[in-house]
Amino acid sequence: MTSTNTNQERLAAMREKGYDFDLDQVFREFWEMFLKQPLFSMAFTLLIFSLQLLALVYLDKFVFLFGLLLAPPLYSGFYLVAFKISAGQPVVYPDFFTGFTYYFPTVLIWLVGQVLVSLGIFALIIPGVYLAVAYNFAVLMAIFGGFDYWSALEESRKLITVRWWKFFVYTLLLLLINLGGILTFGVGLLVSVPVTFYSTYILFEQLTREALAE
Repeated sequence: MTSTNTNQERLAAMREKGYDFDLDQVFREFWEMFLKQPLFSMAFTLLIFSLQLLALVYLDKFVFLFGLLLAPPLYSGFYLVAFKISAGQPVVYPDFFTGFTYYFPTVLIWLVGQVLVSLGIFALIIPGVYLAVAYNFAVLMAIFGGFDYWSALEESRKLITVRWWKFFVYTLLLLLINLGGILTFGVGLLVSVPVTFYSTYILFEQLTREALAE
């Protein structure tokens, strides 16, 4: 609890002071990170897509359960691998599954976050877009900041709001990268999906390195 309170205080001080980031640097670094583990990154992405396809074919009426119960910890594995790469630690394929160590917070963040975003879009559209961008760091806040699901959502929202428009541009660029992956008959997604998560981790690490406790 003390560590979490300390993290909140440091993040609050960071927001008050203000911050900025270099998108060019983030995009250069995510490519370098991907190139350190290209085969594992693509293989894990292919595994996730295969599981999604199996769920769609054999559990078509319950395919939403995959997005709710399995997708959050699976995709969170990219963040934990990114952490190891950034720290210069060796990576083995099972590291991609360590997102399940944070199963409940990641699932709750995805569930509550998507519900709030959906309600915002249904209501006036703009609030939903605002939250969709502002919750970019929520899972990272839970994993590396030690916050519960609601605090993680709020800390992400408050931090990103300081530079929301720049994060909006960043999010659009990632969407374009993934659109390019789709236009290459989906093959490009094997690269664009992992670099999306790697870039988000890199940006999070750059901004919160000094704010978050060990």
